[in-house]
Amino acid sequence: MTSKTDSFNENETSTQEEKLSRRSFFKKTAIYSAGAIAAANVLAPVKVKADDPAIMNEAPWGQKLGDPVDKNLYGLPSPYEHNNIRRTHSLFSSGDYYASVSMSPIHESEGIVTPNGLFFVRDHGGTAHIDPKEWRLMIHGKVKKEIVLTLDDLKRYPSESRIYFIECPANGAPEWRGPQFNSLQFMKGLMSAAQWTGVMLKTILEDVGLEKDAVWMLAEGSDNASNPRSIPVEKALDDVMVVWGQNGEALRAEQGYPVRLIVPGWEGNLNTKWLRRLEFSDTPWHSKEETSKYTMVQPGGKAIRFFWVNEVNSVITSPCPEKPWTHLKKGDMVEIEGIAWSGHGTITGVDISLDGGDNWVEASLKGLVLPKSWTRFSYVIKWNGKPLLLASRSRDDFGNIQPTIDQETSAVGVESIYHRNAIVTWEITSKGECNNVQIRKHNKKA
Repeated sequence: MTSKTDSFNENETSTQEEKLSRRSFFKKTAIYSAGAIAAANVLAPVKVKADDPAIMNEAPWGQKLGDPVDKNLYGLPSPYEHNNIRRTHSLFSSGDYYASVSMSPIHESEGIVTPNGLFFVRDHGGTAHIDPKEWRLMIHGKVKKEIVLTLDDLKRYPSESRIYFIECPANGAPEWRGPQFNSLQFMKGLMSAAQWTGVMLKTILEDVGLEKDAVWMLAEGSDNASNPRSIPVEKALDDVMVVWGQNGEALRAEQGYPVRLIVPGWEGNLNTKWLRRLEFSDTPWHSKEETSKYTMVQPGGKAIRFFWVNEVNSVITSPCPEKPWTHLKKGDMVEIEGIAWSGHGTITGVDISLDGGDNWVEASLKGLVLPKSWTRFSYVIKWNGKPLLLASRSRDDFGNIQPTIDQETSAVGVESIYHRNAIVTWEITSKGECNNVQIRKHNKKA
């Protein structure tokens, strides 16, 4: 018969043996892991310590109760992720932060969907706050049946969910003449991607009916800027959506709650927020936002209007100025990762250059590859500690290839603001620092 004292002694001995066994296991693991790392080319520097306190000791958070499940009725990010936020800059503002932008931290993005709280914001007159019970959508003009829809009416139509990116055409605008920001977020943060839920516009238009000469549609918001834009009916009947959901929940106010338009692959400003009116006509409206704004200025001073599609594009997100290689050592294996996208269709491939575009190798596409969505790419190298000029070049199923800076500027000059999709290059120094540079034909590094 075992006494309580004997039981305690046995438990104590057992505990000591478990600790010795555990320590022995981790020492063996350290030896085996070192060989596995060398054999398998595991990414990033891996330092194995058999006596690492973070492994051997019970973590403090495991020795007490956590928060009750009803503390935050709407989930919050970890406080340790305090740098993963949207950011603004005075260069993108017109004297205030009402007609302005807030840029997404794409260097921290995982996968191909941006969390709602980090989705970039572009407002022309501040964020409107709308009572959904008072919201209405009017569809009129050259239609057979003019209607006014409430939110409940709209949601009676069959819904769909699709993943698309939205990109402001001014993404990368300050870089036309040379490097401006040593920051990926400020260079390319005027874009994000999400899963959108709503009804296909063509479904509604089948219900109301279009007149034969209805070839243009005006989309107008209900905020104080309204941002009216002319959209061809051909596009409206293709893949345009009227949405009320984003990433599994209702739209946020800054994303157009309760209803916005999604115009896949086309300029972000066409994706009208706080949508209130769709009018159909046989001619475009020539609004301010499509005449004096959002045009492509040519070298001769003339501007191209109705320049809608966001071109094939890509950028390396790791490394980048915010995520350098300063923690790496010579000989470390490391993954070069980034995102590619095209408003024309689907990304079919991405090439990586380590020498500023003199030579290219094909990267791997990873995860979902969807039309008019972000596509992840990856390429693994063994860094020898020498300087590099890292660049990516994407291509899509329409045959488009991302241009060099020389190719782009020779075609459209440097006077424009919008639609900059030239190849982005990062300089990696021998210390692993990452800098924004530009490669030119007659001036290797600008």
